[in-house]
Parts: sequence; C-alpha cells; structure tokens
Amino acid sequence: MHQPLEEIKRLKALAETGLLYAQNDYDRERYQELSEISFRLLSMLSDHSVQDLKQQFPLVNEYPTAKVDIRALILSPDKKILLVKEMADRRWSLPGGWADVGFSPQEVIVKEVREETGLDVDVRRLLAVFDKRKHPHPPQPFYVYKMVFWCEALSFEMKKGFDVLDAAWFAIDDLPGLSEDRILRSQIELLYARLMQGECECFFD
Repeated sequence: MHQPLEEIKRLKALAETGLLYAQNDYDRERYQELSEISFRLLSMLSDHSVQDLKQQFPLVNEYPTAKVDIRALILSPDKKILLVKEMADRRWSLPGGWADVGFSPQEVIVKEVREETGLDVDVRRLLAVFDKRKHPHPPQPFYVYKMVFWCEALSFEMKKGFDVLDAAWFAIDDLPGLSEDRILRSQIELLYARLMQGECECFFD
C-alpha cells in the first residue's frame, strides 16, 4: 500500500481538526504549521505545486471525513457486466461517481446510471463497502469509501451520457482495461462471484 501518502493524509486531517478546535493562538499556530508541512509533503509525492494543492483541497470548516464513491454492478440476462469508459483516463469502470449532497445512495446510483448509460435500474441491495486504502488503487489525496450496489436493469436500450466515452457489456473473463482509481478487477471478480453464489451479506473492509 502507499504508506507515505496514507501517513500524510492522516497528518493533514489531524492538522485540520486541530485548527477547527484550537483554543488559543499558540495551538492554532502549531496546527497551521502541521498543515503547511502536509501540503509540502503532498507536493513532493505529486506533480502539483503547494499552491495548486491548496486550491484543490482548501482547509475544511468542519470535522474532516471520508469521501464516498458509489458504483453499480449491473448484469445483462446472459450475466455480462455493464461498464462505462471514463473520459479522464479512457479506461473502463462500473457506472457511478461521488455521492451528491441531498441524494440518498439509492437516488445517486439511479441518477448516475441513467446519466451515464441511459438505462433505468432497480437498486436491489448493497454488495460491498470498500475502504480504498485496503486495496491496491493508485494513490490519491482523498480518503475514500466505495459503496457498490447490485442493480437490475429495467431497460436495455443504452444511450451513453455526455460525461463518458462509451458504455458496453463485458463477460467476467473478458474485462477491458479498468480505470483502477475507480474500480479494480479483483473487486469486480469478488462481487460477481458472491452474487453468482447467492451470497446475501454485504462485504466490508
């Protein structure tokens, strides 16, 4: 795992929490220094300047928490998996994206699938909650929980959305190059196997 990055993210979160709850200028100054150190370390591990990172990750004004990524596992009648081709890296992922404020997880996934593929789905149940830190995803500054829901398609006439390059069905043993920041082959294979075996319990890290 990317241990240095995980330690820096933890340092950044502690500094931001300290700034929120500091009771005096002395503590506030120390936590501000820790925050600056975390940005400099992040800059060393990335291709971004400290200033760019500060614009992308402004100081929080409430307790820092994990971000939530929500994805859908949808199977065709012949058990193929629906994937979308991401614009960011031109690789494939399960439909989905960041959780939106004001929408329940179920509402988010229905909206995301419709926007990306044109399909309407029935959300059946939660399959897994992954902690990205515990899986070999590429490093990133955010701390992310990934929720994957099993959904059944109510229609099969696809119309790809403006924010993806393509949408298509793939057999489990013929998956294309995946967008590993979003989903891993091992995760898809795990969820597919559990679904095929009739496993009803949610997997979680």
